Amino acid sequence: MDSPAWHFCPLCAGALAPAVQREDGGMRERLRCAACGWTHWNNPTPVLAAVVEYRGQVLLARNAAWPGRMFALITGFMEAGETPQDGIARELKEETNLDATAVRLIGAYDFQRMNQVIIAYHVRAEGEVVLSPELAEWRLYDYDAVRCWRSGTGLALADWLRSTGREPRWLEP
Repeated sequence: MDSPAWHFCPLCAGALAPAVQREDGGMRERLRCAACGWTHWNNPTPVLAAVVEYRGQVLLARNAAWPGRMFALITGFMEAGETPQDGIARELKEETNLDATAVRLIGAYDFQRMNQVIIAYHVRAEGEVVLSPELAEWRLYDYDAVRCWRSGTGLALADWLRSTGREPRWLEP
């Protein structure tokens, strides 16, 4: 089990400790509270991602918190009460000021390093780009010039390129 981000029970403030218990899928180790029995399930978080098609190119952005010059898809977390499609349109608007004119599912992607499941969409967008403080800069890439990365959202970008009849080109590790 990875080092826990949770140390105390949110119900009774008792200490959480690894405990092995039989579940439907066999024996599983989870953090549990010995005092009240509360379990930290540590389920993956759904994250939304957009391959943004804008003015006949692919828009990628660089997060202000990232070191280096890596550009990636627009991503964000769903809010309670919204559909994934509404969520990615909202994230696009919040982060770039662009309006989604079409939203189509690409697929779902495992991203265990961050304990996330990425739900990726192809989003056609229009408007004028105005970045939120979360993003440092953006770039447009020709379809044949964009480079994919071999994890998470990079796999979604590659699948979208294949759906357009293009063979993805990959960044070298």
